[in-house]
Order: sequence, then structure tokens, then C-alpha cells
Amino acid sequence: MPDELHIALTPPVAESVGVDALGALLDAPRGKALGSVLLAHGAGASKEAAFLATFARGWADAGLRVLRFDFPYMERARREGKRRPPDRMPKLLASLREVRAFVRREIDDGPWFLAGKSMGSRAATLAAAGEDGAPLDTPGLVLLGYPLHPPKKPEKLRSDHFDRLDAPSLFVSGTRDPLCDLELLERERAKIPGESTLFVVDGGDHDLAVPKRSGRTHDEVLAECIERSAAWMAERA
Repeated sequence: MPDELHIALTPPVAESVGVDALGALLDAPRGKALGSVLLAHGAGASKEAAFLATFARGWADAGLRVLRFDFPYMERARREGKRRPPDRMPKLLASLREVRAFVRREIDDGPWFLAGKSMGSRAATLAAAGEDGAPLDTPGLVLLGYPLHPPKKPEKLRSDHFDRLDAPSLFVSGTRDPLCDLELLERERAKIPGESTLFVVDGGDHDLAVPKRSGRTHDEVLAECIERSAAWMAERA
């Protein structure tokens, strides 16, 4: 079982985002950690989402220490017992930096990978690109279902910052993802100055789920994604 943590926010950030602390879960490997990962959730699911829990446990089994946390709006939703829309990106980035400062201070001041599902992956790239200040130092980015554009709106790209991504990046995307046209992603990835890798899930949707006719289960697909991404991080830890 993961350890439950509470990450106190500094007063200015707490006032800005409307909560004084964020809930987090820490999945630790059995032995010495080969590396550490901050894992951010998507827009409609919390740190406890089955998708994130599967990756956190899988990466921990592979020797990585994984901290997944709730963004402020999800923390407020939990406390109030009702759904809330995502915060604007500046608040997401401010809270991500608070979480990074917490793990540096309380857990390990070594390098931490930045990983995320959908919206969380976009926040990770923006932080690494220095959208809100100095680029957040990381040995690499693991981007699960990067939301390159809104559904059916490929002209509204979320890649203006790609030319400032120096950290190695691993994109894990499905061929049926309505938020990421893979031809557009290949074009936009060419703008990234740092090392960039794409792992394609044939038939995968935004959650990397594949049709039954593929002969593969969702669990099998996620297990392969976990294995590939864990090996990628182990090489760069």
C-alpha cells in the first residue's frame, strides 16, 4: 500500500489556489530506488485513479519511487464532496513546483522525473520548459496521452513551448486518441531540441485502451507501457 502524505503549501500559493495542502501517495520499491518520479493526474481523475495507480505500482515494482498528488482543484473537490473544473495552468504549475520543492526537502534532493496523464503531462512539459519561471530540472519527461489539441480541433495546438524542451521526453500515445493526431505530434516533436521518443499503442485511445478485436486487454497494454517507460527512465536515472 502506498504511504499517504500531506504537502503543505507556502502561504502565497495557498492563498492563490484556495487550499493549504495537497494530498499525495508515495509508492516505494522494495529495495533501493533506481530513480524517482512525480506523477500528475489528468483533468477529470484524481491521484487515486486506476490508471495512475497502475502506473505507480508498476513503476515501483520496476524499482522506481513514485509520488502522485492531487492538484488544488481536485483537493478542493475532495474536501467539498463535489466535482470542480480544473484550475488554470498557472495554478497547476505553481502547485507542481510546490510538490517538487517538498520532495527535494523531505524525501530526496536528487533528480526526479516528471510524468503525467493528459493535462498532467502538459503541465510537466510546461514546467520543464520554464513557462512560469526557471525550467524545472528533471532527467526526463514521461507523457501519457499528451493532449496535443482539443477533440476535433487539431488547429488549436498545445505545443508552442516544445522548442524550449531540453529534457529528454517519452511520449506514450494511442493511434485512436482524439486529443493527439500522431502525424501532428510527429511534426511538432521535431521542434523539440532535446531527445524525444514516441511509443505508439496501436489502437489505443486517450486512456491507451484498445478494442476487443485487437486480442489484447487493457491490462496487457498498460503492462507493456509500464515496462517500456520504466526501462526508459532507468537508462536516464
